[in-house]
Amino acid sequence: MRSFHDTLTLPNGVVLKNRLAIAPLTVCLSDPHGYVTPQEVDYYASRTGEVGLYITGCSYIQPNGRGWLGEEAIYDDSFIPGLSKMASAIKRNGTKAIMQIFHAGRMAEEDAIFGYDLVSAGDVAAPLKGYRTPRPLTDAEIAEVIANFKGAAVRAMKAGFDGVEIHGANNYLIHQFFSPHSNNRTDCWGGSLENRAAFPLAVADAVLDAVREMGAKDFIVGYRLSPREQWTPGIALGDTLYLVDKLASLKLDYLHISQSHITSTAAEPEYCGKPILAHIDETVRGRLPIISVGNIQTRSDVQQALEHSDIAAVGGSALIDPNWAAKLLNGHDEAIRTKLAPEDREILKISPLAFKILSSRAPERIL
Repeated sequence: MRSFHDTLTLPNGVVLKNRLAIAPLTVCLSDPHGYVTPQEVDYYASRTGEVGLYITGCSYIQPNGRGWLGEEAIYDDSFIPGLSKMASAIKRNGTKAIMQIFHAGRMAEEDAIFGYDLVSAGDVAAPLKGYRTPRPLTDAEIAEVIANFKGAAVRAMKAGFDGVEIHGANNYLIHQFFSPHSNNRTDCWGGSLENRAAFPLAVADAVLDAVREMGAKDFIVGYRLSPREQWTPGIALGDTLYLVDKLASLKLDYLHISQSHITSTAAEPEYCGKPILAHIDETVRGRLPIISVGNIQTRSDVQQALEHSDIAAVGGSALIDPNWAAKLLNGHDEAIRTKLAPEDREILKISPLAFKILSSRAPERIL
């Protein structure tokens, strides 16, 4: 049985000191232009040092790719000095610093993209209140986006990060290309499952090309995905198993499965009876380590997550308790803070927007 105290050797040979990770959360502390602030560096410094892997909040790879204000940018070399400070803050006591890179696509808020066109795989608006109809990317723009993911990986290396995570989850642009809901294209980037998977795989290939060209053999490349979609038509588990099989054939170092709960099960009859994680684990076992995330709060949650994954990651738990991992590793479970009092927000270095997001997504964790 896996223990969270165990080390883990990734496919590229990098050894993680334990099997705990902090999942990416956009902490909304960058300045209005996407530059890292001292407050952002302090936030990361206060939560690192105990976990094996720390994944930052998403960094946008081009100006029209920002989701909302407060995200850090990585589309230009001018951002490298600030990102370098962030990387240095995270890399304490052997924790590996991973920069998550993304493009928000149709999920971008209007005030976040400075008048740029809202773009996506197709021209379908997100079925949520307040979201606008995007413009489909042209072939030339698709090539540019792929190149910008590659460029972002190079900048992450120059900034001193130990790796990058490609954000293919949570309804953002890469997810939008894979989804039959948002991707209504009729060209080589849409339609069939194979065509819808082409963009995610092209981005992964481009990032891996950057690693090879830089000669950075110990640079970690992960990929995050959401295994199912609540909309119709949407991503089905069978679609996801196809994609993870293809991803496992590449030279990636981990697969990060984003779910609301680690025990979530599939709706399709052919996959009932087992957690989604178990199906993915069976598909990639021995080829690609898995990070699981989804409402992990306690020791028993971590142990349950490690039944079908190699690393257990926490997002909200680390936001609420900066010392969550240290308390767990040292057996001080009773001291773990599981709820957040509004008056503690500033002490814990949590921005007003990050607090608002947590309150809307996990109201049960607010006192």
